[in-house]
Order: sequence, then structure tokens, then C-alpha cells
Amino acid sequence: MDYGKTVNLPKTKFPMRGNLPNKEPEMQKWWDDIDIYAQVQARQQGKPKFVLHDGPPYANGDIHIGHALNKIIKDMIVRFKTMQGYDAPYVPGWDTHGLPIEHAVVKKGKIDRKRVPVNEFRAKCAEYAQKYIDKQREQFKRLGVRGDWKNPYITLKPAFEAAQIRVFGDMAKKGFIYRGKKSVYWSPSSETALAEAEIEYYDKRSPSLYVKFPVADGNGVVPEANAFVLIWTTTPWTIPANLAVALKEDFTYALVKVGEEYLLLAEALVDDVMKEADIASYDIVKTWKGSELDGVVCRHPFYDRMSPLVFGDHVTLDAGTGCVHTAPGHGEEDFELGIKYDLGVLCPVDERGVFTEEAPGFTGLFYDKANKVVTEKLDEGGHLFKLSFITHQYPHDWRSKQPVIYRATEQWFASIDGFREEMLEQIKAVKWHPKWGEVRLHNMVADRGDWCISRQRVWGVPLPIFYCKKCGHELITDETIDQIANLFAAEGSDAWYDKTEAELLPHGATCTACGHDEFRKETDTMDVWFDSGSSHVAVLRQREELKWPADMYLEGSDQYRGWFNSSLSTAVAAFGQAPYEQVLSHGFTLDGEGRKMSKSLGNTVAPQDITKQLGADILRLWVSSVDYTADVRISDSILKQIAEVYRKIRNTMRFLLGNLADFDPKRDGVAHGEMEELERYVLSKLQQLVKRVNAAYDGYEFHAVYHHVHNFCAVFLSQFYFDIRKDRLYTEYSEAKSRRATQTVLYELLNALVRLIAPILAHTADEVWRYVPGADVVSVQLTDMPQPDEQLTDAALEQKWDRLTAVRDDVLKALEEARKAKLIGNSLGAAVELFPEVETYELLKGVDRLDQFLIVSAVTLHEPGANPSAEALAYDGLHVKVAQAEGEKCERCWVISPEVGKDDAYLDLCHRCATTVRNHYADVVAGEDA
Repeated sequence: MDYGKTVNLPKTKFPMRGNLPNKEPEMQKWWDDIDIYAQVQARQQGKPKFVLHDGPPYANGDIHIGHALNKIIKDMIVRFKTMQGYDAPYVPGWDTHGLPIEHAVVKKGKIDRKRVPVNEFRAKCAEYAQKYIDKQREQFKRLGVRGDWKNPYITLKPAFEAAQIRVFGDMAKKGFIYRGKKSVYWSPSSETALAEAEIEYYDKRSPSLYVKFPVADGNGVVPEANAFVLIWTTTPWTIPANLAVALKEDFTYALVKVGEEYLLLAEALVDDVMKEADIASYDIVKTWKGSELDGVVCRHPFYDRMSPLVFGDHVTLDAGTGCVHTAPGHGEEDFELGIKYDLGVLCPVDERGVFTEEAPGFTGLFYDKANKVVTEKLDEGGHLFKLSFITHQYPHDWRSKQPVIYRATEQWFASIDGFREEMLEQIKAVKWHPKWGEVRLHNMVADRGDWCISRQRVWGVPLPIFYCKKCGHELITDETIDQIANLFAAEGSDAWYDKTEAELLPHGATCTACGHDEFRKETDTMDVWFDSGSSHVAVLRQREELKWPADMYLEGSDQYRGWFNSSLSTAVAAFGQAPYEQVLSHGFTLDGEGRKMSKSLGNTVAPQDITKQLGADILRLWVSSVDYTADVRISDSILKQIAEVYRKIRNTMRFLLGNLADFDPKRDGVAHGEMEELERYVLSKLQQLVKRVNAAYDGYEFHAVYHHVHNFCAVFLSQFYFDIRKDRLYTEYSEAKSRRATQTVLYELLNALVRLIAPILAHTADEVWRYVPGADVVSVQLTDMPQPDEQLTDAALEQKWDRLTAVRDDVLKALEEARKAKLIGNSLGAAVELFPEVETYELLKGVDRLDQFLIVSAVTLHEPGANPSAEALAYDGLHVKVAQAEGEKCERCWVISPEVGKDDAYLDLCHRCATTVRNHYADVVAGEDA
């Protein structure tokens, strides 16, 4: 394939309107036809690598505006890095296992998961995932995202699954994987354990109970008659599992007399609790330090068992009573206290959230419905002190959106303590954008408990573990891991369910504990975060065009507890190093009023609708306009503003192209040294723009790129340079050196601007590139970013002309006042007199054709000291008088001049235009004669 061939499309007039919704798909088809991704990669081969590793979106449903924000930021970075001189391959990926797809298949297919053969159900899940991979792929491509769409990575593919098994094996070999009973997040709606990253918080209305635990043994410290320890809970259903009450050793606790009863609670909370319970009369009888209450034992409110006082660091004075009801089977800190004090673990709730026979009186009740029954039981026994209701943030299953509980079960864990310090050290070595990302992930890792990696599902990668049928000991060896990984690489993880244990195990495998040779296989699958968290191995280490570690991971700020975290965990555990050198995070998308988007509010903005109505380049320009490190807003009105900015940038390109139709840079270009000051000033300003835009791209500050380019196009060029030089471009003789000099500048502007906008306005840049004079490659994507030319930079000239521009702005203000007074119409109807001070005079007298610089028909520049007319307006160092220009209007240049009508051959033209037209016809005749 010839990657350097010239454009083979007909060069037609650059259209005024973008018509992006219709033209972008045509452009994208052309990209596919010429395989632009392959062309770009071939051109960059051998250059330094820059690998942005794609965090896989979940293959479940259409993409939303958050997906669009994420993918467009990635695409802008990859496009810039490529044009900056890097080999920057982009391999998109998809996350495909887990609960949401199981739920969707069950719901939409009306399938009873427990009755369908496992591999038949898994096949339906795989089919569902593939459907949305194909759908999302086209939606991402419609955004103009360039990548290896023909060969993405997918977590359900055999090669990926095999690599994941090896990561698990590496961690197990180092002793980081273990099985244990802990109190973990449990989703009754999904019937599985969940990791912290799978928890979302929503408002929930819960009962708020103050419960009295009778003192059974005061240990000679606390009275026993009519004495109670007062606890507070929002989960009454956990009371049947209570095994202790936790205090803080250094808090002060008070015995409060209320009527004939004595209540023990933290002294600092007494007044708040009594106010909450509408108790006006109470007395503090005695106080103790928490440590003095060691050995005090309570009795369970309705079961015949003891509930001793214990001490825990998690007890606070933020709310409640300072006495915390403790159920080791239903709380993380509770579970730890259960171990510390040998309380045992009671978990009388099954996987569906239903009470078992271990909770007499409540058996068969769903835990949430048990709240009312437990409360009534407490009230009947005289142990309910106060009941009310509160609305608070409560953990929910991120997929089913239903509340979760803590439940003590046997699970497989990754021991974070085994490599926590290494993770914290690696976090310091990573470059973070924004910088607070380092602190955020550091704190999460520092405070993180062990990672529950087992899930009670079938749509996922099986945990490659066997159990001895004789002694129950687990079997995880180098040989078993290697066997399973090789098998999965060849057949996929379905083999785990298709084959017997004997077929799965290496020949001659025996129990490492007792030597027995019969096993059963694990039925749980791995946490999906282990799937995506293994992608740095399954993708970066397996694909030749990529490298490990990645240069960058880039996702939403929620991934500090998700993909950033799980990837760091597996990489440090397996290899002792972070899988990324930089991490960039972005915020969430909100509506125009700053509200979170939701279907119930009806305020969602779909990227598919935007591309249909406005075009992908408008959406891409919006992404570039926002400070994505924080939450960003989007709405119809915001997009209309963005569309207006796009129109100005497009019109700039149209002006440049329209005035270069007869220009050949090799034939007609004018040397820098032969140009007038204004042209050299514009070229110097262009170098500053190139420098600033490159720096902004390099710092991933796309909003700075947006503002620099917009201001340069809409203000500096359109309102200044183009405005001044339109007369020359439209009225000068076509071959005039002054016109060619201006065209040379326009060419340099176009050649730089089209490349500067290419990472953002991907479609428009390639559309413009088709018409760029002298373009010798098929696409702007096969070019480099422009670099500032120091030889064209002139600081002194810029300083001079910046001041001249300020003076011109003052004159324009005076013209505007004259227009308001109806003295003139447009500025060419004016003649101005300038009364400058010395410094301003020296500036102005050096300007050739002040009338063209100010876009008026006549200028009189008075020397310093001349008295300004009474009608003159005063500005900094200058007085300006505006009058009506004298003479007739030239029909060609629209200048009003006394010279119009004095040339007998061209009575409606001024002298300059008459001369230009006469010379043009003379050349035409000479050419015809030749």
C-alpha cells in the first residue's frame, strides 16, 4: 500500500455549511476504506511509544454521554501524541462478565437461571455481550474515535481469560490469595458477595431505634436493677444476631436516671439523646471512663444469651449513644471485634436475605420486612426506648440498585496487607492528573480491607481452585494453574463447566495435604474487577504493538476505587510495579443546571442524538471546551453556544481556503524578509499560538486549546487581520506581490490551524485538508503538529503592533460612536482625523496605508501638538475626529474617494481599481496574443 499518495478526491469549493450529521459518516466510511488507522500506525512505526490503555466499558446497553466524554478525551490525546511524533496505538476494549448481563439475559429472555444448563446460560450471556460490543463499537466510531476497532480486546476471549488465570496463579503462589470467613457486602437481590467498588450510595428511609440492653452483670461497677446499656441502630433486623455492645475506652460514659430506670450511654451525647426521645427530666447519677466498664455484661433483649461490653476504635460520638450494637455476622468492624473477643460469628440470614432457623421467631422473613417485627418484639419486652425514621445514604448493589447488607460467609480474598506498602510506594512514582488523584488513591489503598474476589455467579471467569474430597484442602499449584490457563487459551472458560475434575486436572494430581486424588471444583467466579484489573497483562503484555507499563490510564474519577485500584493491586502483587506511569481522571456529566443526569428527571443527553442533530465535531468541541477534571455540564443551550464557536472556526477556514484558490505555495510564496510589518506580525503571533497550543495539548488542557484557537480565529484573525487585508485580497491585481505576501501568510495560517485543530475537530480538519494547496498526503492525520519557528518570532515587532492594535481599537470605538449618531453607515463611509501624542504619532506614522489599517476611506494624521477639534473624542494618547468621507463610492472596493469618475474608461472606479482592472485586461490580451 502506498501510504504517501496524494489526495485522490476531487477538489471542489469548500462548503459554507458544515452539514456535519450527513458528511461525517461519509468521512468515516472513507477512513475505513483507506484504513486510516493502519496508515497512521505504519507512518509512526519505529518512533517512541505512547500507550494509552483503554479502560473497558461494560457491554450492556447504548453508550451514554459519560462514555462519549471519556472516549473523546482519549481520542484527542492519542491523536495529539501521534502528531507530536509518537507511535500511539489505541486498542479499545470491553468488559463482558458479571451480574448486569446475567440480569438482562434472565429478564429479557425470561429464563430461570438455576434450571438452565450452565453453559447454555453462559452462551446466552456471551451472545448478549457481543451484541452490545458491536453496537457500542459503531457508536464510538461515530464519535470519530480512531482505533484498532477490528481487533479490540474483550474480557470473554480465551486469550484474555488464560492471562487472567495466570495473574491469579502468580498472586496465589506468593501467598496473597486465601479463603476465609468474613463479613462482606452481600447483595440479596443478586445473591452474591460484592466488592467495595461495586457499591453505590443512595438515599434510603430506615427506622432509627434506641434499644435498651439489660445489665446482667455490673461487675461491681454498674448497678444491675433497672439498669440498661442504651444502643442506637438503623438496622433492627441485625438485633437477632447481636453478640456484644462496643464502647470506646477513653470516652466518658454516664449513668442517667430516667424515671425509675438507669441508662448507660456516652456523657457527651446524653442531652441529644434525651431531646430526641422527648425526655425533659433526667439526672446523671455517675460517670466512668469506658475502660472502667470492662467486664460488664448485658443480656440480649429477647434471647437467652449474654451480650458483653467490648471496646472498639470504630465507636464515635458523631451520632447514636456511644454504645454500638455489635453483630459479627453483619458488620466489618463487628466481625473484627468478634475475632478479637472470641465472640463467635452468628449470621442467621441466607443468600436471599431471608432469616434461617438460627433466628427463632423470625425464620422465613426477608431481612427488610423483619425490621418491623423485631421492633415490635423489642417494644413488647419493654426494651424499645425510642422509634423514629431517618433518610440517609445507604449502600446499594451497583447493578441491581437494591440495598445490600453485611453478611459473614466463606469467600476467597486477596490479602491487601501482603502488598499494601508496595502499592503506596508505587502510587508516589505515578504522575497524577489532577494532582489530588494521588492523595485520593493513596487514602483508599491505605484504608482498604482485603479484596473479596469470589462471586456466587456463573457468568464469569471461574476461580481455578479444586478441593480435596477427603480433607477439603484446596489445591492451587503451578501445575494446576498452568493446566487451566492452557486449557482456557484453547477452549475458553466454558471448559471449566464442560469437563470433569479429572479432565481439568494435570495427570496424577494429588492433595498436597493428605495425598488423596479425588477433587471437586470451585463453583464461584472471579470478581469482574479482577477481570478488568488483569487487562494490563492480558493486553499490554500480549500485544506486540503495546508496552507494559502503559503510559496512561484515563477514566472517570469513580475509578480510583475501581479500575485504577484493581489494576494497581494485581500489577503490584504480580510484578511489584504499577501498570501505569500516568493516571488522568475526569469528572461526571451533569445537566445545564448542575444536576446529575437520570431518566426519571428526563434530563439525559444522548450522544447519539447530538451526532444526529449537530454532528460529532460539535460534541468533540464541547469536550475540549470544559475543564473535565471536575464535573461538567451539557445541555441544548450549551451545545448551541459550542455550535456558534464551531461556525466561527469553520468560517475562518473557509476564508483562508477561499482566498488561496489561485495560490501555489511553491510558485507564489513570498519570502519573510520581503513582507510588510503587518504580515510579519501575524506570523510572529502564529508562532506564539503554536507554542501555547502545543503546551496545552501536552498538559492535557484541552479547554486552553479551545480558548486559544477560538480567540485567534474569531478575534485576532476575523476582526483584525482578515478585516484589514480583505481589501488587498479582493481588489489588488492577482499577481501583485503585496497580495501574494498576504496569501503566503494565509497559507501558513491554514497549514498550522488545520493541524492544531485536528485532534479535536477530527472530521472538519480532514475535510479542510482536502483543499489545502500543495497537500501531499491523503489525510491531516498523516502529518505532524506544527512547531514554532523562532526565525519568524519577533518580540519587538509584536510589542509595537500590539500597541498599534490598541490604538486601532480606540479608533474603532470612535467610529462606533459616529455610527450610533448616524453620522456614518459602515466604516468606509468615514474620514478620520487623528491627533496623537508623540509616542502614538511615532507608531502611526510608520504604518503604510493607515486608511486600510483602520478600514476607512481617508485618514489625516496630525503631528503632535496640533489642537484637536472640539468634536474629537479623547483616548489614551490620542484624539479622534470622525467625519463623512468626501467623494463617490468605488463600485469595486467600496472606498469613498474624490477620484471616482476621473478615469474616462472606468467612471465608477477609483484610481487604484481602474489601474488594476486595466492591467488585468492588458495581461489577458497579451496572453491571448501569445
